[in-house]
Amino acid sequence: MKILITGSNGMLGHDLIEVFHEDNVLINTTSKTLDITNRDDVINFIGKEKPDVVINSAAYTNVDDCETNQEMAYAVNGDGVKNLALACKETDSVLVHISTDYVFKGDKDTPRLENDELGPMSIYGKSKLKGEEAILSILDKYFIIRTAWLYGCNGGNFPKTMLELAKEHDTLTVVYDEVGSPTYTLDLAKAISELIKTDNYGIYHVTNSDSCSWFEFAKLIFELADVDVEVTPVTAKEFARPAPRPSYSVLDNRKWVENGFEPLRSYKDAIKDYIDILNGGI
Repeated sequence: MKILITGSNGMLGHDLIEVFHEDNVLINTTSKTLDITNRDDVINFIGKEKPDVVINSAAYTNVDDCETNQEMAYAVNGDGVKNLALACKETDSVLVHISTDYVFKGDKDTPRLENDELGPMSIYGKSKLKGEEAILSILDKYFIIRTAWLYGCNGGNFPKTMLELAKEHDTLTVVYDEVGSPTYTLDLAKAISELIKTDNYGIYHVTNSDSCSWFEFAKLIFELADVDVEVTPVTAKEFARPAPRPSYSVLDNRKWVENGFEPLRSYKDAIKDYIDILNGGI
């Protein structure tokens, strides 16, 4: 297949290239080579390349910064996605778009299904929902993949931040009343590679299995990395960040399983492999 990847220099983009490079023709783009907020450039670029599949891993993902840079958030996460959808419509390309658990309010304590009521709390969540809505209004051939709490080897993320902070502090405070499913970008990239072999289009929730709080995740990271640091639980309110977060944003991967795919492994197994890779790189 001929696959165009946006945000190819990002955390997920890095692993998409790793998973797809052997058996496919890849067109790897960054914001410098393809500005998805420029509609004419997007339509011309995709029109020229005519990829079978476009995987959009480009996004403005700094949740707190989105609150103050709202115009940029909506330009990238909303209008940029619309531009890609319009271009894919013209070339009959399949669009794979990465969305988020933050499109849900998170006020319930049961895992969210694809058709559950939406209600983003933050500008980030609202801008990502705009992107989803654009795809639904333009395309028939699409995969919208909602995922959560991503971490990978390329770029900054929660496990790396925790391990870096532990080098300088004996005690760390971590939020305990926000629950989700940490997801390894390599596992997500492999899942995407399976999904695009089908024509079972639609919205999917795809995360590593099982769930935890940020506090529990931090404790596990330090245990696996054999790092001695005291982790103190605090509430999200005590931690006070600019953007509101869902308190419970576990995604039910039921549709993924019902379409014949194996559940992704537990986040506990995934983070163990990830920590082993980080330790191997030291």
